[in-house]
Amino acid sequence: MNKYIYMDNAATTKVDDKVLDVMLPYFKEEYGNPSSTYSLGVKARVAMEEARAYVAKTINAEDKEIFFTSGGSEADNWAIKGVAYANQAKGKHIITSKVEHHAVLHTCEYLEKKGYEVTYVDVDEFGMVNPKDVEDAIREDTILITIMYANNEVGTIMPIKEIGEIAKAHNIYFHTDAVQVVGVLDIDVKELNIDLLSMSAHKLHGPKGIGALYIKRGVKIDSLIIGGGQEKSRRAGTENLAGIVGMAKALELAYSDNTERNIRLIEKRDLLINKIMEAIPHTKLNGHPEKRLPGNVNVSIRFIEGEGMLLSLDMMGIAASSGSACTSGSLDPSHVLLAMGLTHEIAHGSLRLSISEENTIEDIDYVVKTLAKAVERLRLMSPLYEDFIKGE
Repeated sequence: MNKYIYMDNAATTKVDDKVLDVMLPYFKEEYGNPSSTYSLGVKARVAMEEARAYVAKTINAEDKEIFFTSGGSEADNWAIKGVAYANQAKGKHIITSKVEHHAVLHTCEYLEKKGYEVTYVDVDEFGMVNPKDVEDAIREDTILITIMYANNEVGTIMPIKEIGEIAKAHNIYFHTDAVQVVGVLDIDVKELNIDLLSMSAHKLHGPKGIGALYIKRGVKIDSLIIGGGQEKSRRAGTENLAGIVGMAKALELAYSDNTERNIRLIEKRDLLINKIMEAIPHTKLNGHPEKRLPGNVNVSIRFIEGEGMLLSLDMMGIAASSGSACTSGSLDPSHVLLAMGLTHEIAHGSLRLSISEENTIEDIDYVVKTLAKAVERLRLMSPLYEDFIKGE
């Protein structure tokens, strides 16, 4: 098998060569600890603060409002637990949605065991949160609203501006998991009334193991990791300097042409969707048809199991997923699709293809052709499909 097509960029991305180039010196020549006072450490500190300033600039934040983490999951944990613990005298009620990433959902479930109350608002058939449902869920003891910017499985972009306005009007902290959006869409935390925002480098051709949490100045939040004085004593541990400079470079590259790149991606995305729908009957597009991430395609293909489909694609040199990479080992259907109203049977046949600039029209044609053959073969082995055909 010589051909290999990667269409799982929502799970992770290949590190850009230019990102790797800026990282390499910080593994060998510029290996100083940013907390050290001698020249090697001072140079490391300067590089780190320059990177921090650039990360802040991309979302219209201040330098001192950016705190580096090990990734998006840590940032989500810190935002939710930190606000919950620091503000429990005011209340113990949190609002989130049923389609959040598990880094958010499992953190909320953890807090429920600690005596907090969480309202999980519903979504519509497209996976969209209704801002009115968020506002209706607000109570006197609500201390945090956490709604993702865009869904990692179906790509639906949430009405973040409206939710931010609601949170501000009620004097409630608003956190958004923007891991899938940073580097893709323009973000202005001030305009959107965002108090806390999570991001991760490996979703935008940066390195794994590095992310950041934006914490608006004045937000009352506990530290997640206790130890040294790093990150203004809020997040202890020697900073991942190579990762930090890599993240800043990845953001620079991502935002250098994101508008034009998104136009190209949307064209390829829509082409892929249309070709799949034409080639494979009994297929449903999941997520919002228009308000979705530029590179996201999520479909449910009836009468097959997603696991068999993914294995078939992998054998033919195609990397795809059935949803979040964090749950790829689970046999349970996607919680996102179930929340959108899909049945277990249809949700089990879900496929997520997330494309990048590297994917070509030829790739799309090959994927659709290979997928159609795999589905045809799997359906021939499906008793559900056999019963369906007999009933037609």
